[in-house]
Amino acid sequence: MTDASLADYQSDLHLALELADAADAISLPRFRATDLSVSTKPDRTHVTDADLAVERAIRALLAEKRPDDGILGEEYGTAGSEQRQWIIDPIDGTANFLRGVPNWATLIALAVDGKPVVGVASAPAFGKRWWATSGGGAWLAEDGKPARRLHVSAVTDLGDASLSFQSIAQWDDAGHLDDLLTLQRAVWRDRAYGDMWSYGLLAEGLVDIVAEFDVKEYDIAPFAIIVEEAGGRFTAIDGDETIAGRSSLATNGLLHERVLAQLAASRSAGTR
Repeated sequence: MTDASLADYQSDLHLALELADAADAISLPRFRATDLSVSTKPDRTHVTDADLAVERAIRALLAEKRPDDGILGEEYGTAGSEQRQWIIDPIDGTANFLRGVPNWATLIALAVDGKPVVGVASAPAFGKRWWATSGGGAWLAEDGKPARRLHVSAVTDLGDASLSFQSIAQWDDAGHLDDLLTLQRAVWRDRAYGDMWSYGLLAEGLVDIVAEFDVKEYDIAPFAIIVEEAGGRFTAIDGDETIAGRSSLATNGLLHERVLAQLAASRSAGTR
């Protein structure tokens, strides 16, 4: 990467952080609001007035400051170029948000030719914000303290690893429940922290493996670059280097091939 491209991404990071500030100013006052408006989308997931307002605000700022870039947002779809594309989840963890659980965040990424190069995940109810740029490291700011650089764990043995996932139902619906149970039995500890928090914990070195099914690009895009810049690895569950595979496997890097082998062995055993 050239110094010029890194400088360009720094400019994009500054914008992404500005977008996150705008999002937090809308979402946090609506968190646990007694008049929160909630509706059901065709896929039977929920959307709140906060989801819609946050994405509208982000799109308006991008139209002003990056009019030539494309956008992929959870609530309002795709527009413009896919070469440089902003990927937005206005509130990741909407079910948590509407129930008053603080595990939710606005996710913002810039992808160039499909690969995230800037990522921000802002979780104002936690007082935390993770971010990264390609070549610029991964960072966390929390509770008003100075930002600190992040590093994944140094765990090398599955038997010492901590695993997080979204839910048992997610793996069951994908037809991979047995694979999850096999992986769970191989690790030291498993917890379903779920949603964006699992990836944040991984980048901080507090969790070693995160694996999910039924995820869209906007669910994972910023954490692909955040995890990688923290020293980890991020792929689809089959090992493909993509955020478009409708699954995700994030690890500290040292465990990645071991997890892929464990899942492959489980699938092979299940076909006998």
